[in-house]
Amino acid sequence: MQTNQLFLLFCTVLLLLGLVAFFIGRSKAARVRSAGGSMFAQPDQYAWFAVLSTAGPAILVGAVGALIMLLLGADIPTFYLLAASLVVAAAGLVVGIAQVRPSFHARQAIERAIRMTLASAALISIFTTFGILFSIISEAIRFFQMHSFWEFITGTTWSPGDSFLAAAGRGDGSGAQFGSVPLFAGTFMITAIAMLVAVPVGLLSAIYMSEYAPQKVRTVAKPILEILAGIPTVVYGFFAAITVAPIIVNVAGFFGLDASYNNALAPGIVMGIMIIPFISSLSDDVINSVPDTMRQGSLALGMTKGETIRDVVIPAALPGIISASLLGVSRAMGETMIVVMAAGMRPNLTANPLEDMTTVTVRIVAALTGDQEFASAETLSAFALGLVLFAVTLTLNLVSVLMIRRFREKYRVNNL
Repeated sequence: MQTNQLFLLFCTVLLLLGLVAFFIGRSKAARVRSAGGSMFAQPDQYAWFAVLSTAGPAILVGAVGALIMLLLGADIPTFYLLAASLVVAAAGLVVGIAQVRPSFHARQAIERAIRMTLASAALISIFTTFGILFSIISEAIRFFQMHSFWEFITGTTWSPGDSFLAAAGRGDGSGAQFGSVPLFAGTFMITAIAMLVAVPVGLLSAIYMSEYAPQKVRTVAKPILEILAGIPTVVYGFFAAITVAPIIVNVAGFFGLDASYNNALAPGIVMGIMIIPFISSLSDDVINSVPDTMRQGSLALGMTKGETIRDVVIPAALPGIISASLLGVSRAMGETMIVVMAAGMRPNLTANPLEDMTTVTVRIVAALTGDQEFASAETLSAFALGLVLFAVTLTLNLVSVLMIRRFREKYRVNNL
């Protein structure tokens, strides 16, 4: 029997066992109650506890077995794993039905199971983060065994050369250079341009929507603004390459400047437009969450509406605005398609946004696509770039958290 058929059979049997546990548990609890017994929960709660006792351990056994096969490489036959899960489910059914008695707190047991499920969901995100970090570090170490970490961090030339052929035994790879400074310089420049567009426009539009716009205007304008977040990035890339880049070239030529059709300014501007809905929507929600009593108290003291927004509303909402801006920064640093289509793929260390350049994510995609040897330095460099990018974003998150915490303490002290 195939694996899919076994899994379908397992789900069917487990569903039937759950139904049996539910109806038997409810009927037993109802009989105890009708006989005059004092129950600590409703019959349906005892029934659901029986279902949890049946399905919960079975799913846990299956998940643990799958993890053992995935992480340790153990070969556990699917039939035996699913059969063991069903045996545990049958045992859980018997235990769950046996617990249907007046002295058992079924509601508290269900609440404990819910808390454990929620805690498990929280732990999944934590373990996933560590799993991602471990996978990146393990491959990045292999790259740094081939090339110097210091050269990688401080080098100003990115030229993999024949590192791919060297991994295949047809070259020495002596001319390969993996200096990441041009890649991170391009990443930071394009991200800075995007944030210079997104933060002012997004914040000002959020202030208008929350403080000045009539309800009819807000009802129409806010959904239209948020439509920008649903446009695919490839469409933004077309817009940047076909429309924005030629405009920049023409404007630069009008002022006597040389601009390439592949330049950093075009994707930065378009990326900023793409990020506007994120900052605007989140900032709008944060500004609306500021209590109206603060606005009314400010106006009662004689401050104008503009002064109230500047000195009361924005300071109170600033931690949320910083978080929205940080989300925009992370979104900009991780964007690839717009950069490929409008800025090019040439690592170019320059401070001129009118020249072509590329970003870290673009090089990661280029290193991991195509018919390349995985053990080559060029392919493994993607993990080194990912590790450094992870460290950069983590540092930005930590700095933003410290800034938000310090501002909240300062704001709380001033209000006291």
